[in-house]
Amino acid sequence: MRPLNALFDSVQPEACSGQDESVRPPTIDLNADLGEVDGDLDLMAVVSSANVACGGHAGDTRSMAAAVEEAIAAGVRVGAHPSYPDRAGFGRVELALRSEEIAGVVAEQVAALAAVAGAAGTTVSHLKLHGALYHRAADDAECAEVILQSLQDAGLGPLPVLAQPGAAMAAAARRRGWPSFEEGFCDRAYRSDGSLADRSEHGAVLATPAAAAAQAVEIAVLGGVHAGDGSWVPLRPASLCVHGDSPGALQMARAVRHALEDAGVVIAPFSEP
Repeated sequence: MRPLNALFDSVQPEACSGQDESVRPPTIDLNADLGEVDGDLDLMAVVSSANVACGGHAGDTRSMAAAVEEAIAAGVRVGAHPSYPDRAGFGRVELALRSEEIAGVVAEQVAALAAVAGAAGTTVSHLKLHGALYHRAADDAECAEVILQSLQDAGLGPLPVLAQPGAAMAAAARRRGWPSFEEGFCDRAYRSDGSLADRSEHGAVLATPAAAAAQAVEIAVLGGVHAGDGSWVPLRPASLCVHGDSPGALQMARAVRHALEDAGVVIAPFSEP
């Protein structure tokens, strides 16, 4: 990862002025997975979209209500962040459930958040799966399709989908005419094929605010990221994620936002309210 000042030096003035759209997008969303751990709602003051845990790996009615209240006050979009029903593994362990079982628990979780949001006078603006399920639905086309069908059957769609580039979940959404948006990560290392390095690998999680900020600017301004082996991976995400459960998450999110704004990037939600 190059130092932040080196990234700024590599960007021509017209790139930051917004005159050359091939150099960088004019805006990008900054999202965080919230309602997962104590204190993570402080990130509402920094992000533009919040993916709210809704009972699978974390969260309950009380935490959802608190997250929605904070999001409304901060003008932040409320997204659903369902997962495998796996609190012990924080939703990061592949459970190998049948697609129909997964679809049922996802629809139940999204419905729970939708009810809380509706009671507070807002709506769920998007869907982002969590952890192992996020990766399962990226590779398993049947699972992705059954999840979306379940949401549609429950009257919870169409719902904009946030997923990694090339994900089966995004393709399934597009086939249905649902909006889909690509996501990049500020605080995770990439492999040369564009996938995320496994959390068990050394250096897979970027540990410092400076490193996350540098990667955010690299993606948003230069249109890609340097993988762990030094190769260049093109990326044009609509949204960048900073994880709310990481140590020092608030400081990291602030560093990312300040770096993006200093680079001339406008932070704005990708989804409609």
